[in-house]
Amino acid sequence: MFILELTYTAPVSAVDEQLAAHVAWLDEQYEAGVFLASGRKNPRDGGVIIAVARDRARIEEIAGADPFVLAGVCEYRITEFYATKTVPALASYREQLPA
Repeated sequence: MFILELTYTAPVSAVDEQLAAHVAWLDEQYEAGVFLASGRKNPRDGGVIIAVARDRARIEEIAGADPFVLAGVCEYRITEFYATKTVPALASYREQLPA
């Protein structure tokens, strides 16, 4: 599982210009089953996405296609972790630690 932390690198006005394209991109990733949750940080200096994928390379590829990245208004910090414990609703995403 992955935590994607977005940090804006441009004024919020520039981010807002790309917002519709970013939301459409988010919708595509939700439909593909990659994103589980997302939202703005408070204060509004970026956002957070919880995602699943077969490997880090795939997540990096997806993040690189974000319209925010393509427009140069944000950077990503990607953290991979093992979701060994979850609420029942996320049980299908539980992982085992590697041997």
